[in-house]
Amino acid sequence: MGELVLIRHGETEWSRSGRHTSWTDLPLTPHGEEQARSLRPLLADRKIALALVSPMSRAVATARLAGIEGALIEPDLQEWDYGGYEGITTDEIHRTRPDWNLWTDGVAPGDPEHPGETPEQIGARVDRVLSAIEAELRADRGDVVLVAHGHVLRVLTARRLGLPSSGGALFRLDTATVSRIGTEHGRPAVVAWNVGSGS
Repeated sequence: MGELVLIRHGETEWSRSGRHTSWTDLPLTPHGEEQARSLRPLLADRKIALALVSPMSRAVATARLAGIEGALIEPDLQEWDYGGYEGITTDEIHRTRPDWNLWTDGVAPGDPEHPGETPEQIGARVDRVLSAIEAELRADRGDVVLVAHGHVLRVLTARRLGLPSSGGALFRLDTATVSRIGTEHGRPAVVAWNVGSGS
């Protein structure tokens, strides 16, 4: 069975400053571009059967710079819709909501176009992705690579491992890292996590 390979995009201005970024389409910083290129050796020996990428330019650029060819856009890999918390840091949110936790409390409502998502809504989105790639993983023609964002990939990991969406809180994910989910005794299991080129 192929492995599920998860890649978080390289650094952007907002990821560097800790601002929540979902639909704001920021480019990679020069450092983020360098980070993405540095992933090539981590992927060079892997046989990729299918690659899916978030539609956001930071993810598309990371896939290209990491040497992933033929990646298909998958809208369900877009980052968690942070609603009214778009562009705001956790520290700023804690000034008015000291006990706020994204994983259990969700986000403040945004405008009609970006109303925000609950943990359960983003869980339903990643469940669709997992269902769509299951046959390819079982076909054992190679790995399935997903290039996306920190929180959506953490929720996807939790769901793949049979945890609720809030279980994504257990999986720290830095920019420009590669993580792998394989199997052990026929069940999904983490093989490697949060591996960067300097790891």
